[in-house]
Amino acid sequence: MGVFERVARPAILAASRSEALRRAAERLPVTRSVVHRFVPGETVGDALNAVEQLRMSGRMVSIDYLGEDVTDADAAIATVDAYLHLLDALGRRDESTARARPLEVSLKLSALGQALPRDGEKIALENAHAICERALQVGVWVTVDAEDHTTTDSTLSIVRDLRTEFGWLGTVLQSYLKRTHADCEDFAKSGARIRLCKGAYDEPASVAYRDPNDVTDSYLRCLRVLMAGSGYPMVASHDPQIIEAVGAMARENRRGDEDFEYQMLYSIRDAEQRRLADAGNQVRVYVPFGTQWYGYFVRRLAERPANLTFFLRALAERSR
Repeated sequence: MGVFERVARPAILAASRSEALRRAAERLPVTRSVVHRFVPGETVGDALNAVEQLRMSGRMVSIDYLGEDVTDADAAIATVDAYLHLLDALGRRDESTARARPLEVSLKLSALGQALPRDGEKIALENAHAICERALQVGVWVTVDAEDHTTTDSTLSIVRDLRTEFGWLGTVLQSYLKRTHADCEDFAKSGARIRLCKGAYDEPASVAYRDPNDVTDSYLRCLRVLMAGSGYPMVASHDPQIIEAVGAMARENRRGDEDFEYQMLYSIRDAEQRRLADAGNQVRVYVPFGTQWYGYFVRRLAERPANLTFFLRALAERSR
């Protein structure tokens, strides 16, 4: 990571938390048009159109209704209703009984009330349970997303509670957190589905690796634990070094193509997604949608300098 990226990334992530910048960005037609590079649209119909195209190319999907840090119970209920509507629409489109369900939804517990001042964890658990019940009825998987490190204990506690009833429930672990190797060992023993990613929040050095090489090294160590365990690893990375290492790890642990999957974000490294799928691998694409796209969009800009370059170039072209 160069000097520009080391300086720019914290500033960009800080912008993701700015209400003033969010409001300004949402009013700019230029910004909204560029956002479609990462977010296919704001409605269920937009998401389903993207799903259809991805499925036709042999890829699986995980759909995220964008939103986080809900501060009132009514907003949390609205998020639950949005997921139930989405799941009903997905259930009408797919009746597959394959081991790796081609359709999945991802959800953030902070969007379900986790941060509410009174009984937030209990409310988030109840809301997530309602979503999982509907997902079970329509044959769709659910994976609980990771957020910043202050929520990790609460999130994993809720996931463990839910998995007593919904053993197929997945969760996300982030390799830049120093605790994650131990969390991987715990979940790998229990046979859980784990989406392993690097992490997209600006975390302090006391809890997270800050150097990109250290984050990658941690990722590979954690992935070895997951591959050796009894669960289902989901390799969420665009990093060529990590992707290149996956095949050997799978073979060492006698995993076939159906025993793990690659995951990438919507529209990022699309050619690589297609290459992996065409080679017989299971590839799942993370498809976000909704009106609350700002925080997600800014984190994508912060993750890779190429994303920021793309955005600035597109802004320049549209402002001429």
